[in-house]
Amino acid sequence: MKIQNRQQWLVILTIGVAGLFVAVNFILTPLAGFWSARQAQIRELRVRVTDGNQLVKRESIVRNRWADMRENALPANTSLAEQQLFKAVDDWSRSSGVEVTSLMPQWKNDSANYQTLTCRVETSGDLGGLSKFLYDVERGPMAVRVDSLEITERDKDGQQLTMSAEINGLALNQPDKK
Repeated sequence: MKIQNRQQWLVILTIGVAGLFVAVNFILTPLAGFWSARQAQIRELRVRVTDGNQLVKRESIVRNRWADMRENALPANTSLAEQQLFKAVDDWSRSSGVEVTSLMPQWKNDSANYQTLTCRVETSGDLGGLSKFLYDVERGPMAVRVDSLEITERDKDGQQLTMSAEINGLALNQPDKK
């Protein structure tokens, strides 16, 4: 090969390598990143559309459930709500055969839209009665739930038990606006 041809060939090769370097680092890599981000965005949008379609299909179920929640929530008036919860605890204890030894209510203003009534309930009875009491609390229509529970024995045989439970009730502050 002649020197002039070799120099031209090396210049062309250098320009080709530099062009390839620019193409890979400044064109292909950003395009690949853009394409991957776009694919991720499309996947996310497809999931959102699927979720939205499922919500639309379940609209009546969701609305009925929300109406039940609003209907069964404690009243916004604190004294009425406490009265309602105390009556419910009394009904649950009578139906289950347990004895309520202590009730300690406390209000928490968690949000402008709702409040929670936390009530520490101490009961005593046998295992079957305490189980029925808990079942009635959790399965009743009232918007309450058991958050914590502690059971201890009162006698050496373990037939009589004491249960301390923290029951939380939901009180909606404002009616639902449509």
